[in-house]
Amino acid sequence: MAREGAQGVRVCLDIWHPDCWTLQVTRETSGGLLGHGVHEIDGLANGRFTAYADTAEEVDELLAAVRASPLTESVWETDEHDGDVGVPGSAARGIVVRYDLRNSINDALVSRGFIPDEPVRMQGGRERWTVLVHETRQTVHERLAEIRAERNADIDVELITAPEDGGGMFRTDALSERQREVYELARRRDYYTWPREVSAASLAAELDISKATLLEHLRKAESKLLGDY
Repeated sequence: MAREGAQGVRVCLDIWHPDCWTLQVTRETSGGLLGHGVHEIDGLANGRFTAYADTAEEVDELLAAVRASPLTESVWETDEHDGDVGVPGSAARGIVVRYDLRNSINDALVSRGFIPDEPVRMQGGRERWTVLVHETRQTVHERLAEIRAERNADIDVELITAPEDGGGMFRTDALSERQREVYELARRRDYYTWPREVSAASLAAELDISKATLLEHLRKAESKLLGDY
């Protein structure tokens, strides 16, 4: 139960945990995965995912790695999503994967009130969760500490926002990996506060890109985010 006075927050998490096939295959290949939910059937986790990459060949390579992983039981394809809005990359395919439920961190998060607000993003050997939780910020950190200890997990809190923060509820699942990285760094460094706490030039230097490139990434990200409002 939420503590008295909790109004709920939106939390962006960067996660690694052991014995996870999604982290293994996205570390070994150039593709990524979007996770759309996990359900227990016959004692196994059954997860629905979108596998994506810049080319169909890279998607094939990713799916081959999923099938070859000793941590998966079976894989079957559902449909293609090439060019779908909200899916990064130029090629994508829907899959359902069966695997050991004990190797999923989903239940550890959901059982503590962390409700996914966007598809879970797996890229480069990390999982990025955006969740809603009806708790205080302090309680969020306490519950994440429990999960770290229970699952031997590395969990970084990238961002915590509340509805009253303004703009905290924008959905970022339609952004490319680079757009998301640039936009979330700008948010964390208070680029969008008034007066600004950081310049575009400083953000560009931190990312080792030009100022013009940074502003182009931000422009595209803002266009996608604001297009729904």
